[in-house]
Amino acid sequence: MNGVAEIVGGVADHVHLLASLRPVHCIADVLRDIKKDSSTWVKDNFDRGFAWQEGYAAFTVSPYALNSVKKYIANQEAHHALYSFVDELKELLKKAGIEYDEKYLL
Repeated sequence: MNGVAEIVGGVADHVHLLASLRPVHCIADVLRDIKKDSSTWVKDNFDRGFAWQEGYAAFTVSPYALNSVKKYIANQEAHHALYSFVDELKELLKKAGIEYDEKYLL
């Protein structure tokens, strides 16, 4: 789709992707294709029972924050030794002023 994966990282229960996308990209389409293609690859190469969760969270990032977001993604294991994924997601949603239903966070 002519986007650029700046950094990809994660832990056992989630993945972070920092990507530069073109203005014509629709986030839902990009994530649908990434999840479909990566799911096929994992099933063909590692685990036939692999499946992504149904949803996702997506946030825009200021160009000024790119380096700190890259560092954050690169240090996922250490970070999540202190904070759970769900607790962190709740905090991000709260800071962004986004209402959510708890049942969709698990």
